[in-house]
Amino acid sequence: MYDERSLKAEDFINDDEILDTLRYAGEHASDLTLAQQILEKARLKKGLTHREASLLLACEDEEVNRQIFSLAQEIKKEFYGNRIVMFAPLYLSNYCVNECQYCPYHHRNKHITRKKLTQEEIAREVTALQDMGHKRLAIEAGEDPVNNPIEYILECIRTIYSVKHKNGSIRRVNVNIAATTVENYRKLKEAGIGTYILFQETYNKERYEELHPAGPKHDYAYHTEAMDRAMEGGIDDVGLGVLFGLESYRYEFAGLLMHAEHLEAVHGVGPHTISVPRVKHADDIDPEVFDNSIPDSVFMKIIACIRIAVPYTGMIISTRESASCRKQALAVGISQISGASRTSVGGYYEAEPEEENSEQFDVSDKRTLDEVVNWLMKLGYIPSFCTACYREGRTGDRFMTLLKAGQIQNCCLPNALLTLKEYLLDYASEDTKRIGYEMIEKEIMEVPNEKARETLKKYLAALDEGKRDFRF
Repeated sequence: MYDERSLKAEDFINDDEILDTLRYAGEHASDLTLAQQILEKARLKKGLTHREASLLLACEDEEVNRQIFSLAQEIKKEFYGNRIVMFAPLYLSNYCVNECQYCPYHHRNKHITRKKLTQEEIAREVTALQDMGHKRLAIEAGEDPVNNPIEYILECIRTIYSVKHKNGSIRRVNVNIAATTVENYRKLKEAGIGTYILFQETYNKERYEELHPAGPKHDYAYHTEAMDRAMEGGIDDVGLGVLFGLESYRYEFAGLLMHAEHLEAVHGVGPHTISVPRVKHADDIDPEVFDNSIPDSVFMKIIACIRIAVPYTGMIISTRESASCRKQALAVGISQISGASRTSVGGYYEAEPEEENSEQFDVSDKRTLDEVVNWLMKLGYIPSFCTACYREGRTGDRFMTLLKAGQIQNCCLPNALLTLKEYLLDYASEDTKRIGYEMIEKEIMEVPNEKARETLKKYLAALDEGKRDFRF
């Protein structure tokens, strides 16, 4: 059991400390000597404090910015190589009792079509996702104790894992649902989930309560302390995120890093992932209402500064963002992206009728998974459908120990190539196959250890014989 005091939100997300950090960053933003000292520390690739990273974010010197972006690229390459993990969201239900002002699922919205998938409909959705080539899902549902109780979520997870279609299967289900109890987190752990993801939305308590005027999500402390309860419930990997645009991005940036520092200090493991969504248009939601929007240039610097401040974390960007924006973000820190996403309930099996709308937000990148995979490889990235670490027990501190020691690449590269070849054999277009096989051959030749190279060749060849799901 963790020290009770460590579970109090006001202890690890302290408003006075954030405001003092922002004052400090503003006052020292032009101190180039100090900025260079912080960059030297960052080059050790062991991370930065929220105060150090906030100063770099505030600094507007062109040379400092050049070094920030260059270092972010270097760190991302060292920890994650050129692999990009692929996933898709699966929306189970948009019934919700909360009144979140930025989300069309809010209880008062009478325009949106309310839907909840049956287990048969979930099986159809999963089959459609498998036919694209997906192996990893992030399930999403509104908070509604009547329509979406924990028992429903657990039944959905069992259904998802049970569907085997042709050579397809979903090998890992990540979960993005509302803050819940330690007991319920234990149930999710027992169900075999991967990462538990929960966006804070905003770390500013006053603003948070304004944006969540009613419903259980109104409780700032309960929401903010959810990751501690999840880890107490046995979940090894948790994913943080804020919704940029709701509050000052500098405030959110500092709060996000303070949360990461807290998890590392108390649980010995920081966030497995950090997501960086921005407010986007959706039914009954106008992003112009929120006056804290950020341009792409600032958005990219936020991503780069997170990467150097929390070098070990995976970073996620969704199809909220355009292809051009995602291309920039990949270069400076992003290691996971969604592909061919649908943010409506039941949107994969069949297109939603025009008169209906159950989307959570508008999708900007509407390309197919094959188009995204093709695009990534042309940019020099290896699209990875790997889920091996979850199934081999390389989670939590075991994963982070390997990652921080630079050893995880010994597992991740071969698994990425094996799952890429699976995709090429089973789902890819001819052009994507051509590019993919060329990439695999190139990557094999660059494996320095001859024994490892020959072992990888053997497993890759076995895929041609119909064998699947090798794991390193």
